[in-house]
Amino acid sequence: MSVLENTKHAVERAAVEKMADELIKKLNQAGDYESRSEIYVKIVDLAEKFYTDASHETFERVRTYVSNPENRWVRMINHVLDEADPEYVKSVLLNLGYEAFFCGTKKIRENRKKYDCNIPWLILFDPTMACNMHCKGCWSGTYGHKSSLTYEQMDKIVTEGKELGVHLYMLTGGEPMVRKDDIFRLCEKHHDCFFAAYTNSTLIDEAVCERVRKLGNLTFMLSIEGSEETNDARRGEGHYQSAMKAMDLLKKHGIIFGTSICYTKDNIEAVTSDAFFNMLVSKGAHFGFYFHLMPIGTNAVPELMPTPEQRKYMIQRIREVRSETCKIEFFPMDFQNDGEYVGGCIAGGRNYFHINSNGDAEPCVFIHFSNCNIKDCSILDILQSPLFKAFHEGQPFNRNHLRPCPMLENPQLIKEMVHATKAHQTNTESPEEVEELIAKTEAYAEKWAPVAEEIWNEKKHPQPSYENYTKEKREHPELAGFDHPDGTHSIDLN
Repeated sequence: MSVLENTKHAVERAAVEKMADELIKKLNQAGDYESRSEIYVKIVDLAEKFYTDASHETFERVRTYVSNPENRWVRMINHVLDEADPEYVKSVLLNLGYEAFFCGTKKIRENRKKYDCNIPWLILFDPTMACNMHCKGCWSGTYGHKSSLTYEQMDKIVTEGKELGVHLYMLTGGEPMVRKDDIFRLCEKHHDCFFAAYTNSTLIDEAVCERVRKLGNLTFMLSIEGSEETNDARRGEGHYQSAMKAMDLLKKHGIIFGTSICYTKDNIEAVTSDAFFNMLVSKGAHFGFYFHLMPIGTNAVPELMPTPEQRKYMIQRIREVRSETCKIEFFPMDFQNDGEYVGGCIAGGRNYFHINSNGDAEPCVFIHFSNCNIKDCSILDILQSPLFKAFHEGQPFNRNHLRPCPMLENPQLIKEMVHATKAHQTNTESPEEVEELIAKTEAYAEKWAPVAEEIWNEKKHPQPSYENYTKEKREHPELAGFDHPDGTHSIDLN
C-alpha cells in the first residue's frame, strides 16, 4: 500500500471501530432479542456500505433474515453474544469482518486479475511439527517432529499475504500452541488480521485464555471426535477430558471458538449424534469443520476411511443439522462434501494453500508436493509456481462437486500434475511418492464415483454467482475441458 492508501485505510478502520463500539454496546444493553434484531439490521446496512460486490437484493434478503429473532441462526448468534466477551466480539468484527471479508476480498479479486493466478482468501501454515500427541492415522506425523518455522518466516508469510489482501491465517502442525509465545507475538504485530489455531487443546490454560481474550484476533479449532470412548481410541487416553477442560476455560473467558473433527469409519455416528452436537453447544462451541480422514503418509491407516455409504450418510446428516427445522444451535462445515457451495476444490491458492514447518508451499494440507519454499520464494512466487498454476488451470477438477479433490476422488489428476510440474514430495521423514499416495485412493475413488453421481443427479445445482476459475472458464464454461467418461478432465499444461 502507498502512504496515502494506508492513511485512508486507517481513517476508515477507525470510523468502523467507532461504529462497532456503539453497535456492540447497544447489543449488550438490548433488553430482548427483538431489539437486537433491529441492531443486526443496522450492521447489515453498515456492511452494504463497504461490500459493494454483492447486490442490493442480497442485502435485502439478509435484512429480512436477521430481523426475525425466532430464526434459528439468529437465535444462535444471540446465544454466542450472550457468552462472548464484548471486546473480543469487536475485534472479530473488525479483523474477520471488515479487514478479511470486506477490504481483503476486494483486494484479492483485483490481484487475481492483475497477476493471472490464484490469490487465496486464507493461508494455512505450520509453526512447528512438534506435538505432544501421537494420534492414530495422523498425516502430520510423517513430517517428523524437529522442523519449525522461525518467527521471522511466519512474519514474512503474514506480511506478504496482507500485501495481496489476505487477512485470515490458520495455524496447524504438529501442535501450534507449542509455539504460543511466537503466535501471540505474531497476533500482536498483525493486529489487523485474524488467526485460528487447530489445536489438540492440551496446552490451553487460564493464562493462555486471558492473553487470547486481550489480543482479540486469535481463536481455536479444538480437535474432538465424539464420545470419550471413540475420541480417546484414536487420540489417546485422557485427551477427551483435556478438550472438555479447554472448552470450559474458553467459554469462561468469553472467547468464540469452534471444533475440528476428523470423521472415520469408526467414529462417524458418534461425531454426528444429537447428543454430541448438544454437548458442544453447552460447552460454548457453535461452529466446526468436519474433515474426511485422508490416507496420507507412510503411517496412514486407509482402513479407517469412511465407506461410501457412511459418506452418503455424512452428506445427509450435515445438511439436516444446517436446515431451518433443526433445533441444534451448531453450524457444521464439511471440508470434503461442501464443494457445491465453494465451486469444488479450493486448494492451490484458489481459496487457500498450505506452508509446512519446513517452509515448503503445498497446494493443500493433504497434498504433500511442492515446487517452492517460503525461505527463498515470496507468496506471489509460490502462487505463480508450476504446481499452483496447474491447480489454477485445472479447477474445477470434476463437474460433480461431491468429487472435488484431485487426490482423493480423481487421483490420476494429482499424478499428472506432479509429474508435469516436476514437483517434489515434502515428507522428509517418511518420503512418499505420488504413485504410493494414489495407490491408497484409487480404489476409494472408484467405489465413491457411482454413489456421488447418484446423489449429485438427484437435484439441480445452480451455478454460483461467483466462481474463482480462470477467466476463460468463467466466460466460456464449455472450455472447462470435461472429456473423461467419469466426469474428470485432462489438464493441458503446455
